[in-house]
Amino acid sequence: MSSPFPLEGRRRAVRPSPVFLAVIAITALGGALAWDAPLDSIRAKVGVFVFVVFGWVVTLCLHEFAHAFTAWRAGDREVELRGYLTLNPLKYSHPLLSIVLPMVFIALGGIGLPGGAVYVHTHNVAPRTQRMISAAGPAVNALWAVVLLAIVRFQGSADAHPAFWFGVSFLAFLQITATLLNLLPLPGLDGYGIVEPSLSYATRRSLDQFKPFGILILFALIFTPAINQLFFDVVYTLFELSGVPSNWSRYGGYSTRFWT
Repeated sequence: MSSPFPLEGRRRAVRPSPVFLAVIAITALGGALAWDAPLDSIRAKVGVFVFVVFGWVVTLCLHEFAHAFTAWRAGDREVELRGYLTLNPLKYSHPLLSIVLPMVFIALGGIGLPGGAVYVHTHNVAPRTQRMISAAGPAVNALWAVVLLAIVRFQGSADAHPAFWFGVSFLAFLQITATLLNLLPLPGLDGYGIVEPSLSYATRRSLDQFKPFGILILFALIFTPAINQLFFDVVYTLFELSGVPSNWSRYGGYSTRFWT
């Protein structure tokens, strides 16, 4: 059975914006600065900071694009009209809350918060498709975690270009945190979107009122000491499955928060 959206149609719909391409270029610049810089040098710390923060924005755009593209494939044409298929970070919800706030939390706390948001019409599609749309974003973060950790595992070195490899390790660490946080079944998060089609109509209606406060509930949970400890224990356990030393991500985090 042929796709209802042929390849040529997809190419016309997906148009990476100059803003997204600029973010990629800045990420690459940060990586280049860190590549051959001495580990404790100002150049290394600036390079890692730029690489991690703007690299995070790149993956945030890909996360939201995955939601939008999956919805577009399911027939939601408004995602194209809203500019969600351009990968422009300014198109994904409120720039301050969706882009700047997660960047601040990366710089201060080493947590990859759920960032932007796309508004898609899921009520006209089958429950299975609703789940696919919601799961597409976290799947991107999980994929990036695997790819980045695989690269570090087989190419990274603590002796050659350590600042760069530590930065890549920390960016992978953030992808794991983002995957887990997004999968929490809290109203307003992707995890809830995955389970929502299985809930009764009355339950969905009663939980709809909490969707605007999902991120606030997440803050309250993640800053509860016992939950925070458990969360990071799980993150580091998953990170270490790659064979990459967990300290590499910590060193990358220290470089990103170069002022501490």
